[in-house]
Amino acid sequence: MKTVQSWVSEHKLSSIGALWAAGIGASLVANSRKGSAMKPSLRLIHARLHAQALTLAVLSSAAAFHYYENSGGGDQKPYVAIDTAAPNIAKMVEWELHSPF
Repeated sequence: MKTVQSWVSEHKLSSIGALWAAGIGASLVANSRKGSAMKPSLRLIHARLHAQALTLAVLSSAAAFHYYENSGGGDQKPYVAIDTAAPNIAKMVEWELHSPF
């Protein structure tokens, strides 16, 4: 599992593109097996919509994973208080860079 996770972490766009293509293929196969009276153009439109929904879900989960990965896995940095009696520019700049908002 760790090797798959590291590969996906390194090749984010490739994995999202592969999932999009797999989503279109799976949707086309599912719509063609039903034996419905849909035209091929309508099947393609439905397949594209299903693949877009899958891509949005994957992109959302990738963004959440990226945020979790960059935040240190849930370990937050300790809050640094500013000494207001004698403000130091270096401390103020460091605090501004580390503050979340």
